Amino acid sequence: MEIKRVFIAGAGTMGSGIAQVAATSGYAVTLMDVIPEQLERARTSIAKSVEKLVGKGALTEAQGQAAAGIRYVGDLATLSEADLVIEAASEKIELKLDLFAQLDRQARPEAILASNTSSISITKIAAATKRPEKVIGMHFMNPVPLMKLVEVIRGLATSDETTAITVEACRKMGKEPVEANDSPGFISNRILCPMINEAIFALQEGVGTPEAIDAVMKLGMNHPMGPLTLCDLIGLDVVLSVMEVLQRETGDDKYRPAYLLRKMVDAGHLGRKSGRGFYQYS
Repeated sequence: MEIKRVFIAGAGTMGSGIAQVAATSGYAVTLMDVIPEQLERARTSIAKSVEKLVGKGALTEAQGQAAAGIRYVGDLATLSEADLVIEAASEKIELKLDLFAQLDRQARPEAILASNTSSISITKIAAATKRPEKVIGMHFMNPVPLMKLVEVIRGLATSDETTAITVEACRKMGKEPVEANDSPGFISNRILCPMINEAIFALQEGVGTPEAIDAVMKLGMNHPMGPLTLCDLIGLDVVLSVMEVLQRETGDDKYRPAYLLRKMVDAGHLGRKSGRGFYQYS
């Protein structure tokens, strides 16, 4: 099956980034969100991002026009047109299971259903559908237009054909697909989020200031940004959710989220998207 039309469910940071990359790669793209304000933010964000990339010569004028052709919708009415559906909703298992059941009912039988989940089992998500062989993980990295990696995760029943088509779609989007087993956190967050969580423990215990912790990892380990800055970029709520999944699914207390992380999420200090995390943002 050739992918021509892509439907993305969820117009947050990840969904809008995936929509932009898919559109500039030649796919006909529909971006859906039930919150009208979220759709408008996505439209504005994509337009600004594309304008900047065209200005730098990273995208052509034709690619910019393709991004302007993204269709923004508030429901699943046009879902049946899609060859590939990518879910980019909040990292909540109940929400994803309910959404995949809906996607399964309304998507055409041949369509592939992919999740951008950063930690939730693809096998569990696939079990909410009647087409588990066509369900797969496509874990894009933030910011999507700039980051090359897509983790491709096969569930227990994911077919070879579904995997091959998904890998090819990633490559057409200019990404480097890397296959990972369906294990909690996959490869990226199994390693990354515990490192961020440990940096938060260090801050919580007064080992260093946020600036000092980030500086050590940048200057001593050659990381492009420190773990607390990265946490602000990812979103503290997302990191907390991943750590909870890791602890619950593995039963290992080494993945226990730092209390400071929980407290900051409770306070609404989610990082860049809320204007305040470990640092403040205008």
